Amino acid sequence: MPRLPGKAIRVNWSPDSLRSVLDKELPGAEVLVVSNREPYIHNLEDGHITLQRPASGLVTALEPVMRACGGIWIAHASGSADQAVVDAEGHLPVPPGAPTYTLRRIWLSEEEQDGYYYGFANEGMWPLCHIVFIRPTFRASDWEQYVAVNRKFADAVIAEARTADPVILVQDYHFALLPRMVRERLPEATIITFWHIPWPNPEVFGICPWKEDILSGLLGSSILGFHTQFHCLNFLESADRFLECQIDREHSTIRAGEVSTLVRPYPISIEWPPAALSHQAPVKACRESVHKTFGIAPDVLLAVGVERFDYTKGIADRFHAMESLLDTHPEWIGRVTLLQIAAPTRTRLAAYRDAQAEAEAVAQAVNARFGRNGWAPIVLVARHHEPDAVFTLFRAADLCMVSSLHDGMNLVAKEFVAARDDEDGVLVLSTFAGASRELREALIVNPYDIRAMGEAIHAALSMPAEQRRERMRLMREMVGENNIYFWAGRMLLDAARMRKRRNIEQQAQADEVSTDEWGRKRVVNG
Repeated sequence: MPRLPGKAIRVNWSPDSLRSVLDKELPGAEVLVVSNREPYIHNLEDGHITLQRPASGLVTALEPVMRACGGIWIAHASGSADQAVVDAEGHLPVPPGAPTYTLRRIWLSEEEQDGYYYGFANEGMWPLCHIVFIRPTFRASDWEQYVAVNRKFADAVIAEARTADPVILVQDYHFALLPRMVRERLPEATIITFWHIPWPNPEVFGICPWKEDILSGLLGSSILGFHTQFHCLNFLESADRFLECQIDREHSTIRAGEVSTLVRPYPISIEWPPAALSHQAPVKACRESVHKTFGIAPDVLLAVGVERFDYTKGIADRFHAMESLLDTHPEWIGRVTLLQIAAPTRTRLAAYRDAQAEAEAVAQAVNARFGRNGWAPIVLVARHHEPDAVFTLFRAADLCMVSSLHDGMNLVAKEFVAARDDEDGVLVLSTFAGASRELREALIVNPYDIRAMGEAIHAALSMPAEQRRERMRLMREMVGENNIYFWAGRMLLDAARMRKRRNIEQQAQADEVSTDEWGRKRVVNG
């Protein structure tokens, strides 16, 4: 196993190689994960408990890592039957049927959830970090709940830790304060925080009334990861502007007080090979099934989009692009359908309800204008789909559209590539998604340029088969090599080097103290 992370690594990253990193580089390390979203949700439906996998890129990425590493995953209990399946301490062995790690559920009151999650996290930080022209809302009462919930999760970390120096993986913008809170009580812990969404420039970040607290909290981390170097640079500039700290730009570190934090890009990815692919039918059978299920004629080409109903995803703009395609290239009328799967999310917030209503209205208008003889250019399905069903959709598609207005990474793009073991299909990808830095063989588009996006759809539908396959082969090589185990392995290798360096420094200090004491004794005895 190479000791130095970076571009030179060419390991076949897998669950086994990830476990090898832990065994050889972090022997005996205790692993704890903290996230808002839980990997498994239990709901009560018609008197029966049902299991749901959430539509979450974070869960898609982290769950295979936890299956490989083991440990404890601390998360907010969001299901109506979550309480019924855990023990007295809120513990549940997962995955169901073949447990490899423990889920620890945390319950939040409605007041806590309104302030911490819907309020500060999703009406404040989410629009602040995504450039989609939604004004962030900051309320003192929401901030108070955010602080309190971060403290509650920090208390859970301390309660679950069995050693003085665990490896703690803190996930996303819900827990910006938690690293510092844990550091104060577990000073020897290795805290790796990964920020899954973009980080804005200092001018934008300066809007937040509690910007210094956010920065100070994150700088309790040993390692702070982002998807892209651009987001790292924005963070360094924000810390430089709003905090008293020492920044080493050559090594990308920030020292605030006694803690030095490494700030580095770690582009997140997906499991390879994906578990959802193992039970899939051949591509031809998937196409027949999907066309039949959604009432799409067999000879109609299929474009798909899969995401949550979030205003950052650009779903309405995607529908306008279909309208532009049919306007400019009427030869596609009756010959192509966009199947859009969108899981409703955060419907208590007006911005999300408005985004869904706008998308539904645009789809209806485009269908009314162009639909004929049982054919509709857009089929919009507003419900959650499990990973297996999503992979079936991807395998059935001629092209996949990812037109995010702003996105940290967007794992849907990588899942589409992973699903295509037939090496066919075209990816139309927004330049404002982090995935566009890696999936360069996709057709990269500006989602604000509707006409250009329509032309990209035309190019995808018209692309020769050999070109489609060559592009897909290159993207599959990239996703396969830079998979989720590579993502986690790089961070853990960096963490191992930091722990070793710290041990060397502590030993050197101890030797120096011992030498001084020996010198003083010689003077006294002499």
